[in-house]
Amino acid sequence: MNVLWLALATFAIGTEALVIAGLLPTIAADLQISAPAAGQLVTAYSLAYAIGSPVLAVLFHNVDRKTVLILALVCFIASNLLAVVAPGFPLLMVSRVLMALGAGLCTPTAIGVSVAIAPPERRGRAVALVTSGLTVATVVGVPLGTVVGNQISWRATFLMVAGLGVFALAGIVLRLPRNLPRHTSSLSERLAVARHPGVLIALVTTTLWAIGAMSVFAYLAVPLHGIGFGAAEVSFALFLFGVAAAVGNISGGMLADHFGPVPTSAIALAGMATAQFLLSALLKSTHSGDFTHYLVLLPMICWAACGWGFFPAHSTNIIRAEPHAAQIALSLNYSAMYLGFAIGGALGGIVLSTLGPANLGWVGAASASMGLAVLLLLVRRERLQTA
Repeated sequence: MNVLWLALATFAIGTEALVIAGLLPTIAADLQISAPAAGQLVTAYSLAYAIGSPVLAVLFHNVDRKTVLILALVCFIASNLLAVVAPGFPLLMVSRVLMALGAGLCTPTAIGVSVAIAPPERRGRAVALVTSGLTVATVVGVPLGTVVGNQISWRATFLMVAGLGVFALAGIVLRLPRNLPRHTSSLSERLAVARHPGVLIALVTTTLWAIGAMSVFAYLAVPLHGIGFGAAEVSFALFLFGVAAAVGNISGGMLADHFGPVPTSAIALAGMATAQFLLSALLKSTHSGDFTHYLVLLPMICWAACGWGFFPAHSTNIIRAEPHAAQIALSLNYSAMYLGFAIGGALGGIVLSTLGPANLGWVGAASASMGLAVLLLLVRRERLQTA
């Protein structure tokens, strides 16, 4: 039962990290800035998470795990409240960076704690429950936060996330034991694993996948509004995206066990690239008010299923590349993901301001295709080693 409070924390974090995609037009209009400028809220958050998470893990490695979770959630809650009262874009940007630092410290700590407090025979399920917070957030948190933001105020969405954080914090304070194991790898250990050729190639693949995903997802509401989607329809589209992502996430792990992680990862990247290519093709040929604009939901659903099906399968590739340091390798994989999100947020903003929203899918497809090419390099390297 204690693990549920950790899952609630990751649910709040996942909601905050992804809901910005549905709120960008509203935030841009309210703060009188462009959508590409508002999109840099994604870049700042993701970059702060990618850099801050491993650094903070090392800095707090000797601190009691319960204390670390409390400090991380307090930072996360306070920064969401700062976003609620932020009078302008600069302070909102600062709040996003602070949110990322709290999230980057909380998430890996929560995963480690779930292993420590669960019985040995339930540790796998405990980790799955905690990490499912991000997946559930795409199904429930993001559409709900988008509705709240569009119907009430984008500030109300940050207040909602802060409330979720408060509930998680209360449960952790009251129910989680102290003096839990707190071994954390040093920075030198992390760098040693990152320099492993197989891990490095896999991390590059993750980064390219994340660039392709976030360069489109962060600004998805903009082209949808452009072809006639209202606020409620955008929320529904994000709900469908979240459901497909959840199904893809579960299916990706199952297919990796059955067919192997490399074939599953490769097919997922190919499917994601194809779906994003078709998304841009439809956006180019669809006009506002035309009933056919609902057809864009089909490549969106396919992209979500394939894109999120890639991650659990590719995580197995990471473990296979460095089985003796699997935890460190998986932690690096999350940092690579958020680094890709940061680059994708910046790249998507450039495309949006120069080429237009209908061209976002081409960029995402190109990045996913490059990720597939790098993955095939990893396959070739493994075959040469075993030959």
